Amino acid sequence: MLSVLLGLTGAVVYGAADFLGGLAARRVRAVVVAAAAAAVGLVPLGAGVPLVGASFSTGAIVAGTAAGVSGSVAVLLLYRALAVGPMSVLSPLTAVFAALTPVVVALLGGTVLSLAASVALVVAVLAVVLVAAVRDSSGARVTAVGVSTAAVAGCGFGGIVLAYDAAPGDAGVATLLVGRVVQTVLLGAVAVAVAARSGPVRPARSGRPGGTDRVGPPAPAARSAAADARAVRRPGRSRRPGSSGPSPWRDPFRWPRWSRPTVVAVVACGVLDALANACIQAALHVGSGDATLPVVSVLNALYPIGTVVLAGVVLRERLTAVQWTGIVLAFVAAVGLAQA
Repeated sequence: MLSVLLGLTGAVVYGAADFLGGLAARRVRAVVVAAAAAAVGLVPLGAGVPLVGASFSTGAIVAGTAAGVSGSVAVLLLYRALAVGPMSVLSPLTAVFAALTPVVVALLGGTVLSLAASVALVVAVLAVVLVAAVRDSSGARVTAVGVSTAAVAGCGFGGIVLAYDAAPGDAGVATLLVGRVVQTVLLGAVAVAVAARSGPVRPARSGRPGGTDRVGPPAPAARSAAADARAVRRPGRSRRPGSSGPSPWRDPFRWPRWSRPTVVAVVACGVLDALANACIQAALHVGSGDATLPVVSVLNALYPIGTVVLAGVVLRERLTAVQWTGIVLAFVAAVGLAQA
């Protein structure tokens, strides 16, 4: 029961972090948001050292490094996937692979699930697809490259959960701190490289809201910092149907415009993302039984619930009937998993 509650809490907090990251990515490059949020997340994790301890053993360092690399690669691959294919298809596909990767690893390792747990996991995966479903009017076509890239990105997000599960039980926040440092360095390096290559952005002369005239080669369209998360989601895994204003899914590699609300959003995103990671790692290590890994993995993939609910409350975005169905199924699955 406790692992289920922690897993759900982590997913909801991930979703809130994604929402704030998506807002920030409307003004700042998404890669910059991801890197900055990762750096900010070091603060609450560092503050947690006196409370829960941090044992930097070889196992903790290896697991943290794996989590940081896996999360960073997943974020960048997701950017690439959504640059070449429709978000309405590739975003849910990524979420499904993120949920299923640890499940498959657990099953191959000999984990045996009860019938009730198996049914609940299937319902939860279906909920992930429905909640993550978004409208896409870009006209982009599904390609083999987009599908394969999104699938590998999802496996990368699932790799984060596997890394946390492999961390020693007495590591405390050591694994989280190592992963956060690695992610900050890697995403920071990419952000600097993209900024140097893309060139500055001038205000648009076309009058289109949020439009820009770019000096230098155009950057590819990609998902906002909502995709980061995960790690880191997030930090990562957004803009939802019906939003007004410039889309964070377009041109995420903007030169920063650091207004006070943007700074607040990035800081809050980093703090919440770090707390979500702590919840997920705790959920993996407080649970008993081999089923803990697949259960927490699928619950973790329900993070879009927090994002779409906040988008509805704060931005007055209308949730579709499909998304409402996904939310209901998610809670049904959570109850089933808690009782399985």
